[in-house]
Amino acid sequence: MKMVSYSMEKTVKVERQKRSAILSQTVKTGIIKSNLVPMFAGLTLALYTYDIDPGTKLLDVVFALIGTILVIGAAGTLNNVYDRDIDAIMERTKSRPTVTGEIDTKFAITLAGIMAVLGIIALAFTTPLAALLGFLGLFFYVVPYTMWTKRRTIYNTEVGSISGAMPPLIGWAAMTGTLAHPAIAALFIIQVIWQMPHFYAIAIRRHDEYKAARIPMLPVVKGVKRTYTQTNIYLVLLSLTSFLFLPLSLGLTLVALLMNVGWLVLSIYGYKKNKDSEKWAKLLFIYSLIHMTILFSTVIVYSLVGIFILN
Repeated sequence: MKMVSYSMEKTVKVERQKRSAILSQTVKTGIIKSNLVPMFAGLTLALYTYDIDPGTKLLDVVFALIGTILVIGAAGTLNNVYDRDIDAIMERTKSRPTVTGEIDTKFAITLAGIMAVLGIIALAFTTPLAALLGFLGLFFYVVPYTMWTKRRTIYNTEVGSISGAMPPLIGWAAMTGTLAHPAIAALFIIQVIWQMPHFYAIAIRRHDEYKAARIPMLPVVKGVKRTYTQTNIYLVLLSLTSFLFLPLSLGLTLVALLMNVGWLVLSIYGYKKNKDSEKWAKLLFIYSLIHMTILFSTVIVYSLVGIFILN
Protein backbone atom coordinates (compact mmCIF):
# COMPACT_ATOMS: atom_id res chain seq x y z
CA MET A 1 0.00 0.00 0.00
CA LYS A 2 2.86 2.36 0.81
CA MET A 3 4.41 1.73 -2.62
CA VAL A 4 1.11 2.51 -4.36
CA SER A 5 0.63 5.65 -2.26
CA TYR A 6 4.16 6.83 -3.03
CA SER A 7 3.65 6.16 -6.74
CA MET A 8 0.40 8.16 -6.74
CA GLU A 9 2.01 11.05 -4.89
CA LYS A 10 4.87 11.07 -7.39
CA THR A 11 2.45 11.08 -10.33
CA VAL A 12 0.47 13.96 -8.84
CA LYS A 13 3.69 15.88 -8.23
CA VAL A 14 4.83 15.37 -11.83
CA GLU A 15 1.44 16.50 -13.14
CA ARG A 16 1.57 19.62 -10.99
CA GLN A 17 5.06 20.41 -12.23
CA LYS A 18 3.91 19.91 -15.83
CA ARG A 19 0.90 22.19 -15.37
CA SER A 20 3.12 24.78 -13.68
CA ALA A 21 5.57 24.65 -16.60
CA ILE A 22 2.74 25.02 -19.14
CA LEU A 23 1.33 28.01 -17.29
CA SER A 24 4.79 29.54 -16.95
CA GLN A 25 5.44 29.29 -20.70
CA THR A 26 2.00 30.67 -21.50
CA VAL A 27 2.31 33.84 -19.41
CA LYS A 28 6.02 34.16 -20.24
CA THR A 29 7.47 34.29 -16.73
CA GLY A 30 10.94 35.00 -18.11
CA ILE A 31 9.75 38.27 -19.62
CA ILE A 32 7.86 39.11 -16.43
CA LYS A 33 10.99 38.66 -14.30
CA SER A 34 13.20 40.72 -16.63
CA ASN A 35 10.68 43.59 -16.64
CA LEU A 36 10.45 43.73 -12.86
CA VAL A 37 14.02 45.07 -12.67
CA PRO A 38 13.27 48.31 -14.58
CA MET A 39 9.94 48.58 -12.74
CA PHE A 40 11.73 48.55 -9.39
CA ALA A 41 14.31 50.98 -10.80
CA GLY A 42 11.53 53.46 -11.50
CA LEU A 43 9.87 52.76 -8.18
CA THR A 44 12.97 53.17 -5.99
CA LEU A 45 14.23 56.17 -7.94
CA ALA A 46 10.88 57.90 -7.36
CA LEU A 47 11.09 57.24 -3.62
CA TYR A 48 14.59 58.70 -3.51
CA THR A 49 13.90 61.66 -5.79
CA TYR A 50 10.88 62.84 -3.83
CA ASP A 51 12.31 61.85 -0.43
CA ILE A 52 9.40 59.52 0.31
CA ASP A 53 9.53 57.33 3.41
CA PRO A 54 9.35 53.71 2.09
CA GLY A 55 7.46 52.69 5.21
CA THR A 56 4.48 54.72 4.08
CA LYS A 57 4.45 53.05 0.68
CA LEU A 58 4.83 49.35 1.49
CA LEU A 59 1.28 48.50 0.44
CA ASP A 60 1.68 50.47 -2.79
CA VAL A 61 4.90 48.58 -3.54
CA VAL A 62 3.06 45.26 -3.13
CA PHE A 63 0.20 46.38 -5.38
CA ALA A 64 2.67 47.73 -7.95
CA LEU A 65 4.48 44.39 -7.98
CA ILE A 66 1.30 42.31 -8.28
CA GLY A 67 -0.23 44.62 -10.87
CA THR A 68 2.88 44.68 -13.05
CA ILE A 69 3.22 40.89 -12.95
CA LEU A 70 -0.42 40.35 -13.91
CA VAL A 71 -0.52 42.93 -16.70
CA ILE A 72 2.71 41.68 -18.30
CA GLY A 73 1.49 38.09 -17.94
CA ALA A 74 -1.79 38.99 -19.65
CA ALA A 75 0.05 40.67 -22.52
CA GLY A 76 2.37 37.69 -22.97
CA THR A 77 -0.53 35.24 -22.96
CA LEU A 78 -2.51 37.18 -25.58
CA ASN A 79 0.62 37.46 -27.70
CA ASN A 80 1.08 33.69 -27.51
CA VAL A 81 -2.53 33.08 -28.52
CA TYR A 82 -2.48 35.45 -31.48
CA ASP A 83 0.94 34.35 -32.74
CA ARG A 84 0.46 30.60 -32.45
CA ASP A 85 0.46 30.18 -36.25
CA ILE A 86 3.87 31.81 -36.75
CA ASP A 87 5.21 30.41 -33.46
CA ALA A 88 4.67 26.93 -34.93
CA ILE A 89 7.17 27.76 -37.70
CA MET A 90 9.95 29.15 -35.53
CA GLU A 91 12.29 26.79 -33.70
CA ARG A 92 12.48 28.79 -30.48
CA THR A 93 8.69 29.10 -30.14
CA LYS A 94 7.26 25.93 -31.65
CA SER A 95 7.04 24.18 -28.29
CA ARG A 96 4.89 26.84 -26.64
CA PRO A 97 1.73 25.38 -25.06
CA THR A 98 -0.47 27.56 -27.28
CA VAL A 99 1.18 25.91 -30.30
CA THR A 100 1.24 22.32 -29.07
CA GLY A 101 -2.31 22.48 -27.73
CA GLU A 102 -1.25 21.74 -24.16
CA ILE A 103 -3.34 24.71 -23.12
CA ASP A 104 -6.80 25.43 -24.50
CA THR A 105 -7.05 28.67 -26.49
CA LYS A 106 -10.30 29.77 -24.84
CA PHE A 107 -8.82 29.09 -21.41
CA ALA A 108 -5.71 31.12 -22.29
CA ILE A 109 -7.81 34.08 -23.45
CA THR A 110 -9.97 33.89 -20.31
CA LEU A 111 -6.86 33.69 -18.14
CA ALA A 112 -5.37 36.72 -19.89
CA GLY A 113 -8.58 38.69 -19.40
CA ILE A 114 -8.73 37.92 -15.70
CA MET A 115 -5.05 38.78 -15.24
CA ALA A 116 -5.48 42.06 -17.14
CA VAL A 117 -8.46 43.18 -15.08
CA LEU A 118 -6.94 42.20 -11.73
CA GLY A 119 -3.59 43.71 -12.71
CA ILE A 120 -5.06 47.08 -13.64
CA ILE A 121 -7.19 47.09 -10.47
CA ALA A 122 -4.08 46.35 -8.38
CA LEU A 123 -2.23 49.24 -10.03
CA ALA A 124 -5.25 51.50 -9.47
CA PHE A 125 -4.86 50.88 -5.73
CA THR A 126 -1.54 52.76 -6.03
CA THR A 127 -2.43 55.65 -8.36
CA PRO A 128 -4.79 56.12 -11.33
CA LEU A 129 -1.80 57.02 -13.51
CA ALA A 130 -0.10 53.69 -12.76
CA ALA A 131 -3.30 51.86 -13.78
CA LEU A 132 -3.50 53.89 -17.01
CA LEU A 133 0.12 53.12 -17.84
CA GLY A 134 -0.48 49.42 -17.16
CA PHE A 135 -3.44 49.45 -19.55
CA LEU A 136 -1.46 51.34 -22.21
CA GLY A 137 1.44 48.89 -21.93
CA LEU A 138 -0.93 45.98 -22.41
CA PHE A 139 -2.77 47.69 -25.27
CA PHE A 140 0.35 48.71 -27.19
CA TYR A 141 1.86 45.23 -26.91
CA VAL A 142 -1.27 43.39 -28.04
CA VAL A 143 -2.85 45.71 -30.64
CA PRO A 144 -0.35 48.07 -32.34
CA TYR A 145 2.55 45.60 -31.98
CA THR A 146 1.28 42.00 -32.03
CA MET A 147 -1.84 42.41 -34.16
CA TRP A 148 -0.79 45.24 -36.46
CA THR A 149 2.91 46.03 -37.05
CA LYS A 150 4.72 42.79 -36.19
CA ARG A 151 3.74 41.12 -39.47
CA ARG A 152 3.59 44.27 -41.62
CA THR A 153 6.55 46.60 -41.14
CA ILE A 154 10.24 46.71 -40.22
CA TYR A 155 9.31 49.29 -37.60
CA ASN A 156 7.54 46.69 -35.47
CA THR A 157 10.43 46.82 -33.01
CA GLU A 158 10.01 50.55 -32.50
CA VAL A 159 6.28 50.13 -31.91
CA GLY A 160 6.81 47.22 -29.51
CA SER A 161 9.42 49.19 -27.60
CA ILE A 162 6.74 51.54 -26.26
CA SER A 163 5.07 48.78 -24.25
CA GLY A 164 8.46 47.36 -23.33
CA ALA A 165 9.42 50.66 -21.70
CA MET A 166 6.29 50.97 -19.55
CA PRO A 167 7.57 49.12 -16.40
CA PRO A 168 9.79 51.95 -15.09
CA LEU A 169 6.97 54.42 -15.72
CA ILE A 170 4.55 52.19 -13.81
CA GLY A 171 6.94 51.87 -10.86
CA TRP A 172 7.52 55.63 -10.73
CA ALA A 173 3.83 56.52 -11.17
CA ALA A 174 2.78 54.03 -8.48
CA MET A 175 4.83 55.99 -5.96
CA THR A 176 4.21 59.56 -7.13
CA GLY A 177 1.18 59.75 -9.41
CA THR A 178 3.15 61.95 -11.80
CA LEU A 179 5.82 61.65 -14.51
CA ALA A 180 7.04 65.25 -14.35
CA HIS A 181 10.76 64.67 -13.83
CA PRO A 182 13.74 64.23 -16.22
CA ALA A 183 14.96 61.18 -14.28
CA ILE A 184 11.96 59.03 -15.24
CA ALA A 185 12.19 60.39 -18.78
CA ALA A 186 15.75 59.04 -18.82
CA LEU A 187 14.66 55.57 -17.70
CA PHE A 188 11.84 55.47 -20.25
CA ILE A 189 13.90 56.68 -23.22
CA ILE A 190 16.81 54.39 -22.34
CA GLN A 191 14.43 51.44 -22.12
CA VAL A 192 12.86 52.34 -25.48
CA ILE A 193 16.16 52.68 -27.33
CA TRP A 194 17.77 49.70 -25.58
CA GLN A 195 15.25 47.38 -27.22
CA MET A 196 16.30 48.19 -30.80
CA PRO A 197 19.89 46.85 -30.78
CA HIS A 198 18.77 44.07 -28.42
CA PHE A 199 16.06 42.76 -30.73
CA TYR A 200 18.05 43.46 -33.91
CA ALA A 201 20.69 41.11 -32.50
CA ILE A 202 18.04 38.45 -31.88
CA ALA A 203 16.64 38.93 -35.39
CA ILE A 204 20.08 38.39 -36.96
CA ARG A 205 20.67 35.23 -34.94
CA ARG A 206 17.18 33.94 -35.84
CA HIS A 207 17.20 35.31 -39.38
CA ASP A 208 16.07 32.12 -41.10
CA GLU A 209 13.26 31.54 -38.62
CA TYR A 210 11.87 35.06 -38.98
CA LYS A 211 12.16 34.77 -42.74
CA ALA A 212 10.30 31.46 -42.78
CA ALA A 213 7.58 32.95 -40.60
CA ARG A 214 7.45 36.04 -42.87
CA ILE A 215 8.05 38.47 -40.03
CA PRO A 216 9.60 41.64 -41.51
CA MET A 217 12.39 42.19 -39.01
CA LEU A 218 14.96 44.76 -40.13
CA PRO A 219 17.81 42.27 -40.87
CA VAL A 220 15.42 40.06 -42.87
CA VAL A 221 14.12 42.88 -45.08
CA LYS A 222 17.04 45.31 -45.27
CA GLY A 223 20.04 43.11 -44.51
CA VAL A 224 22.82 43.11 -41.92
CA LYS A 225 24.65 46.23 -43.16
CA ARG A 226 21.53 48.40 -42.78
CA THR A 227 20.92 46.82 -39.36
CA TYR A 228 24.49 47.61 -38.33
CA THR A 229 24.11 51.26 -39.34
CA GLN A 230 20.74 51.63 -37.62
CA THR A 231 22.04 49.89 -34.49
CA ASN A 232 24.86 52.42 -34.20
CA ILE A 233 22.49 55.35 -34.70
CA TYR A 234 20.36 54.12 -31.82
CA LEU A 235 23.45 53.55 -29.67
CA VAL A 236 24.59 57.15 -30.28
CA LEU A 237 21.15 58.35 -29.22
CA LEU A 238 21.32 56.04 -26.20
CA SER A 239 24.64 57.58 -25.19
CA LEU A 240 23.14 61.07 -25.37
CA THR A 241 20.25 60.07 -23.10
CA SER A 242 22.77 59.49 -20.31
CA PHE A 243 22.80 63.24 -19.65
CA LEU A 244 19.13 63.15 -18.68
CA PHE A 245 20.36 61.79 -15.34
CA LEU A 246 22.56 64.87 -14.78
CA PRO A 247 19.98 66.96 -12.84
CA LEU A 248 19.67 64.06 -10.40
CA SER A 249 23.11 62.47 -10.14
CA LEU A 250 26.52 62.81 -11.74
CA GLY A 251 27.30 59.24 -10.69
CA LEU A 252 24.29 57.76 -12.50
CA THR A 253 25.11 59.91 -15.53
CA LEU A 254 28.65 58.54 -15.68
CA VAL A 255 27.55 54.91 -15.23
CA ALA A 256 24.93 55.27 -17.96
CA LEU A 257 27.40 57.03 -20.27
CA LEU A 258 30.05 54.36 -19.69
CA MET A 259 27.64 51.50 -20.38
CA ASN A 260 26.10 53.17 -23.43
CA VAL A 261 29.35 54.29 -25.07
CA GLY A 262 30.81 50.86 -24.31
CA TRP A 263 27.97 49.27 -26.25
CA LEU A 264 28.61 51.55 -29.24
CA VAL A 265 32.35 50.83 -29.23
CA LEU A 266 31.65 47.10 -28.95
CA SER A 267 29.26 47.28 -31.89
CA ILE A 268 31.72 49.06 -34.18
CA TYR A 269 34.74 47.00 -33.10
CA GLY A 270 32.84 43.71 -33.11
CA TYR A 271 31.41 44.29 -36.58
CA LYS A 272 34.82 45.06 -38.07
CA LYS A 273 36.48 42.14 -36.31
CA ASN A 274 33.82 39.47 -36.93
CA LYS A 275 33.01 38.77 -40.54
CA ASP A 276 30.36 36.40 -39.25
CA SER A 277 27.30 38.56 -38.58
CA GLU A 278 25.91 36.00 -36.14
CA LYS A 279 28.98 36.29 -33.91
CA TRP A 280 28.62 40.07 -33.93
CA ALA A 281 24.93 39.75 -33.10
CA LYS A 282 25.65 37.31 -30.28
CA LEU A 283 28.20 39.73 -28.84
CA LEU A 284 25.67 42.58 -28.87
CA PHE A 285 22.91 40.38 -27.45
CA ILE A 286 25.02 39.30 -24.47
CA TYR A 287 26.15 42.88 -23.83
CA SER A 288 22.56 44.12 -23.99
CA LEU A 289 21.63 41.82 -21.10
CA ILE A 290 24.68 42.89 -19.09
CA HIS A 291 23.92 46.53 -19.89
CA MET A 292 20.34 46.34 -18.65
CA THR A 293 21.26 44.43 -15.49
CA ILE A 294 24.11 46.73 -14.47
CA LEU A 295 22.41 50.03 -15.34
CA PHE A 296 19.06 49.37 -13.68
CA SER A 297 20.64 47.58 -10.72
CA THR A 298 22.85 50.63 -10.22
CA VAL A 299 19.77 52.85 -10.23
CA ILE A 300 18.10 50.60 -7.64
CA VAL A 301 21.16 50.44 -5.36
CA TYR A 302 21.82 54.18 -5.71
CA SER A 303 18.21 54.94 -4.80
CA LEU A 304 18.06 52.53 -1.86
CA VAL A 305 21.33 53.87 -0.42
CA GLY A 306 20.05 57.42 -0.87
CA ILE A 307 16.76 56.54 0.83
CA PHE A 308 18.60 54.91 3.75
CA ILE A 309 20.80 57.97 4.22
CA LEU A 310 17.91 60.41 3.92
CA ASN A 311 15.78 58.50 6.38
